[in-house]
Amino acid sequence: MNYTIHQLKIFLKVLETKSITRASEELFMTQPAVSIQLKNFQDQFDIPLTEIIGRKLYVTDFGKEIGEIVEKTLDQLEEINYKTQEYKGLLTGRLKISAASTGKYVIPYFLSKFLELYPGVDLVLDVTNKSQVLASIKNNEIDFALVSVVPDDIDVQEERLLENRLYLIGNQPKFDKNKPLIYREKGSATRAEMERYFSETSSKTRKKLELTSNEAVKQAVIAGLGYSILPIIGIKDEIINERLFILPKKNLPLKTDWRLIYNSAKKLSPVARAYLSFIREEKKDILQTYFKWYEDFEG
Repeated sequence: MNYTIHQLKIFLKVLETKSITRASEELFMTQPAVSIQLKNFQDQFDIPLTEIIGRKLYVTDFGKEIGEIVEKTLDQLEEINYKTQEYKGLLTGRLKISAASTGKYVIPYFLSKFLELYPGVDLVLDVTNKSQVLASIKNNEIDFALVSVVPDDIDVQEERLLENRLYLIGNQPKFDKNKPLIYREKGSATRAEMERYFSETSSKTRKKLELTSNEAVKQAVIAGLGYSILPIIGIKDEIINERLFILPKKNLPLKTDWRLIYNSAKKLSPVARAYLSFIREEKKDILQTYFKWYEDFEG
């Protein structure tokens, strides 16, 4: 038997679309060209791969099994190409990541060396609230999401990066019960954690303010407008310079984990696969270089 890579790609596309017409459109080929290559591939088997019934194309059971093998074969061939590009430093493409807003204090440090290694990779980084992040990964708009809470309605794979610790913060070392609590907007993971904590420890009628970013909340606390629960990773300098103070409270800090997640059903691009490999290989060094202060911190 003598198959060509071109024939394998055409056969797989026909299986995906179950249509010569649609396959030809997606492959930017004419219908006769697709039909000829499909026939040349089929002629190498004694058992039909597809059959036409009432002008409709059906894939036989044998064809489905061959299709699974073809898909694995093409993936392995792509892996060869990817590895070659990686070793030559020629990896190109776009890496799309969406991060929950407090993730902006984490994700850049897990990207800088990767982008230095592969200057041909373009980064698209969207920093927004948890709801928008999860919508992006559910709609297959991104490669990865950085979240502190793993969704329970999406089947995802994950890579843990760093523990996320949240403390009650004020601009004075003592708590004044007459001042309000300052919350993030609805849809924020920090907001959800803060609501859960105070619903379990105090009255739900507590006066509160609502702001739409962690930076806005931080500045409001510095200005003395109230108190908030914030991730310690985003207020290092303010704590050191005593512009903000950790207020001791029962059952604090709250702890979650920053995780890089991706949709289990997604077929990762060569760039996305390279980035995932990079994270797994370099995570320990990145944590040691940039986050040792954080892992050693005791509030």
